[in-house]
Amino acid sequence: MYAVIFGKNPRLSEAEFHAFVRRFNLKVEIIDSTRDWMVFNSSSKVGRYFHWLGGSLKLVRIVGEGEEAIRELEYARLFTVSLYGRDDWKLWRRLGSEVKRHFKSEGPSKFFKPAKTYAMPAELILKGFPETKDFVFIFRENGSFLVGETIRVTDPFELKKLDVERPVQRPVLAIPPRLARIMVNLTEVRKGNFLDPFCGIGTVVQEFVLQGLSAYGSDRDPERVRETKRNLAWLRREFRLKNSAHLEVCDARKLKRCFRQRFDAIVTEPYLGKPLRRNPSRGEAIRLANELDRLYYPVFESFGDVLKRNGRVVFVFPAYRLSGGGIYRKERKWLGKLGFEVLGKYTDHEERHRLIRDIHVLRYRG
Repeated sequence: MYAVIFGKNPRLSEAEFHAFVRRFNLKVEIIDSTRDWMVFNSSSKVGRYFHWLGGSLKLVRIVGEGEEAIRELEYARLFTVSLYGRDDWKLWRRLGSEVKRHFKSEGPSKFFKPAKTYAMPAELILKGFPETKDFVFIFRENGSFLVGETIRVTDPFELKKLDVERPVQRPVLAIPPRLARIMVNLTEVRKGNFLDPFCGIGTVVQEFVLQGLSAYGSDRDPERVRETKRNLAWLRREFRLKNSAHLEVCDARKLKRCFRQRFDAIVTEPYLGKPLRRNPSRGEAIRLANELDRLYYPVFESFGDVLKRNGRVVFVFPAYRLSGGGIYRKERKWLGKLGFEVLGKYTDHEERHRLIRDIHVLRYRG
């Protein structure tokens, strides 16, 4: 039995996990779930592929339920305790003491206690204290709890490197590498031709290349394509990769002029409009969305020219945090008229953001 701990956007993380399971053909039986975690049965293959998840933090191997399960934990000279479902300092300290008491017969052990931390961050597991085992207590709504050990974490250092160490960076405008990985998983496509027709500096394309996919990218701005090439050259050196991507200077509304092949998946964040200096009113948000649809409509027409039947599209539309409160997300019925079926919609944003990513997962019916 395993548990997965979701990241800061749990709904998107859960959607990615389900897509990831289908993408890598993993057999998973869901046992229990809340907003922040999911418990399931699966084979050990889930651990082999876990590092390709972008929205989950930890994979936990469950050893049992209740305090008696502490006896099933393997000895560690240095350990910490992570609580999920409870923020209780006394409980956290007591459970750590119980683990230490259990290990006493096998040898000396130390309960490592990060200040004001109820859940061990992946950064400490990987770098700060690599010999430390992270013992996890997951509290259910009925008051019972599961006991386990963290066996895999998403590597935050790799994701940071992919973002801030590459030669060309656009901190405000470029999509985060973690989100690029999530979007690739949302396609549910494991092999085939992948295209980003708004490649910018190449964040999504570099994820294609990292995963060994048949990678294609394009942008109508030649400078953006040159920047993507620079970043991909760096990626291949740093990660010792042999594969790369085919890049074209191309208007996303005219893809069939640039690409002869058909694509299994398109993953992209297009132009989302000029940066907003303030939160728009509902009327202003509607006007902004309608103006951008004049670009997006012919782009999706062009997608139909190069996608395989039942090909997937993961596309970021803009949504807006309104000045009067709430969020405006436009419904685009024209997608169905062009042959695209919406399979899922997920927002990704922080409270301070005026512009919100409205991520659509679509299937092209042809």
